[in-house]
Order: sequence, then structure tokens, then C-alpha cells
Amino acid sequence: MCLNSTPRSERLHITILGRRNAGKSSLINAITGQDIALVSPIKGTTTDPVYKAMELLPLGPVVLIDTAGLDDEGELGELRKKKTMDVLNKTDIAILVVDGKVGIGEFEEHLMNLLRGYKFPVIGAVNKVDQSLINSEIITQYSQKWGIPLIEVSSITGKGIEALKKAIVEVAHTEEQRDVIVRDLISPGDFVVLVVPIDKSAPKGRLILPQQQVIRDILDGRGMAVVTQEDRLKATIDGLAVKPRLVITDSQVFHKVAADTPPDIPLTSFSILFARYKGDLKELVRGAHAVAQLKDGDRVLIAEACTHHRQDDDIARVKIPRWLKQKTGRDLNLNFVSGVDFPDNLKDYSLVIHCGGCMLTRREMLYRIRQVTSAGVPIVNYGVFIAYVNGILERVLQPFETELRR
Repeated sequence: MCLNSTPRSERLHITILGRRNAGKSSLINAITGQDIALVSPIKGTTTDPVYKAMELLPLGPVVLIDTAGLDDEGELGELRKKKTMDVLNKTDIAILVVDGKVGIGEFEEHLMNLLRGYKFPVIGAVNKVDQSLINSEIITQYSQKWGIPLIEVSSITGKGIEALKKAIVEVAHTEEQRDVIVRDLISPGDFVVLVVPIDKSAPKGRLILPQQQVIRDILDGRGMAVVTQEDRLKATIDGLAVKPRLVITDSQVFHKVAADTPPDIPLTSFSILFARYKGDLKELVRGAHAVAQLKDGDRVLIAEACTHHRQDDDIARVKIPRWLKQKTGRDLNLNFVSGVDFPDNLKDYSLVIHCGGCMLTRREMLYRIRQVTSAGVPIVNYGVFIAYVNGILERVLQPFETELRR
């Protein structure tokens, strides 16, 4: 990954959806000014969601998602529709494409009602306006009825494309996006010490994504980031002319870092910072205390949002199971998922232990948390869990005492 590129998980996700052959792929090509989506007059050309990262000025980095038509048919059609519905859980803005040659009917009414339940902004685009059978009066009527902008566009002539881009920018500013990871905990000029272990799982030549993002956020807060390894932490702190405002560590070396960080210096981890940046820290802390309630035979789901090569001492497959056994002494039934996979049978579990979610959007991570808690199951993330089993959870939550009391 280029260090100057914005990760997909940090980009605004804009999903294009509607009927088959409504011109969704053509519209993406018109918005981007590139032939990035396969276009064909044959219905059902787009079968799986297609992601395109781009810069949409003046908004900035976004991801446009082309989807299969939600009127698809047959057994395969149902699978395609399910994939489209899954995409909505990571969507920040939806563009409902209406086929101007077909008009607005029960399908569009049903789809609009469905989209309202997701609580994200929706923009309507009446496509093929150069061939449209829908007059402006009907478009105005439905725009008022649905309470959304309904813009006449043509992917062929380019009519309305700039107006559509402007509407995207306008509604994007209404979306609540948490853009602070750590800088609200520091003041300009503060030193922040980052403890970054370098082991065989660390990619050569670069830091992992959460570490990069935390460093950037410290710089945005006009703080000063000092990066060290766990065996050099004490020397690093002693070598600073002033006491650091905060120590942030990789959670896998919590035990040593906690021992070497003076009690009067606040301590937390990258994973805990991401628990509040991407998710719900208060809910994840509640999930940590559920570890003590586990019984023999209970099922525990360990979930990672990314896929990577398994190491000999892999955190999900080796370390967390070992820590669970040491902390609970129970004979547990552990299940593992990674990447986009997330099970439907969540009620079968007694606990979900999830990664920090750095590869997920905030909306997608919050959706996963809601899925789990709605099933009546507690959920905790890696960093909060590791602090709990190391007996230092209370200490590493001190920087967030005020917000946890709310």
C-alpha cells in the first residue's frame, strides 16, 4: 500500500443500486470519467459488488460500489441480491438509480422503504433521461414524497452528472464521521510514546495500518510521536526531557509495557483506541467482563476482519485461545472466522472476541457489534480482552474515564 493512499476502510462508501439494466455501471463510469465498470445491455451483467477507490473532489477519497440488480431472479439471483444487501451494512451514502425508460413503480417504492431503515443519506438518480418516459412533474412528486434529491442524469450525454456529484458532496457533510483517534487526548507539544514490537509477523518496510493512522492523528493534533520497541521503553521515557502525555502499545506486549510505564503516565493500546474510533468502547468493555461467566462447553467466536498468513504464534488461533484457557480454566468450544465472513447463528455463542476492525468501516464495525448484542451475546475486541486477561483493564481505560461514565 502506498503510504500516501487513503485506506479503503477510511473512505466514504457510496453504493449504487437499483434494478438490473438501470444503468448503474454506466453511471459509475460517468461519475469517475473512466470505463471501470463492465457495461452491457444484457440484464445481470454485474454479479458481485465491484469496489472502485477514487478521489471525488471536493469531497476527497471515496469508494464507489457497483452492485447487482435487486430485481434479480432465480437461485443465483437470490445469492447476488444477498451480496448487495450485505454491502448496505458498510454504506455511508446510497444512490438509488431509477431506469427512466421503465419509470417508478412498486419496486422502487419497496427499495426506498428498505433503504430508510439503514439511516444513511439516499440520493435518487433518474438515469437515461435522454430516453426517459418520466416527466419532471412526476420526478418532483417522488422527490417530495421520499424526501430525497431526485436528479435527472444521462450516463451517455453527461447531463446531470455534475449535479449528482454536488448532491453527494452536500449529503456527505451531514454524515457523522468520527475522525479523531487520539488527538483529543493530547495537547499541542505533548510527547506520545508508541511501543511497536518488531517480530516476524510485522511486515517489512512499513508499520501496520493502525500504527500509521495513530501517528498521523498525533501529528494532526500537533503532538510529537516517539516510536520505540518494548525492550527500549524505559530508556526512551528516561531519555525524554519531559514526561510523555501518553504511552500507546501493541496489546500483545501489554504485560511488559505496563510494568515499565510509571503509574503517573497514562497507558492504552492501539486496539483500544480503535475500539472507540471504529466501534463502541463501552459495549466492548462490558463484553470483557463476560469472560468470567464462561462455562465448560461454551462456544466462543474469534473473528478477524482481514485475512493474513498464519504465524506459529498467531494471535487469533494461538494466543487468544491460550489466554482464555489460562484465565477461565474452562474447556471451551472455539470457532474462527476471518475476512468478510460473519455467521448468522450468533445466538449459539456465549462470547464474541473481535479484532480491532482496522480493515472495516466504522459503520460496518458498529453493525457487527449490533448484530452480536441483538442476539443477546457479549462482544469484546482483542485489545480490551488482552488488557482484561492481563489484569490491567482499569489502568488502560483511565484516558477514557469521562466518556465511559456518560
